Amino acid sequence: MLTSKERAKLRTLANPLETILQVGKGGIGEQLVKQVDDALRARELIKMRVLETAPGFAREFAQQLAEQTDSEVVQVIGTRFVLYRKNKKDPKIIL
Repeated sequence: MLTSKERAKLRTLANPLETILQVGKGGIGEQLVKQVDDALRARELIKMRVLETAPGFAREFAQQLAEQTDSEVVQVIGTRFVLYRKNKKDPKIIL
């Protein structure tokens, strides 16, 4: 669980990040979960977007992906959300 200070620091770090993955009309599938897991392992902090055609809302998708990838939801704004998971072997972000 992230503290409010840790979450604030992660939000600051996430601000300039580009969106690297999208949730589309297929929703959350096995392949998307694997891509998110790989991205979190490599980057620790990722920004995602939910397309208009997706069958749900950003907050729902963020929670589902966080549960399935053992990560934390940092923030949800509109159709975008940020996930964080510390890399235990090689941490890049020090909180």
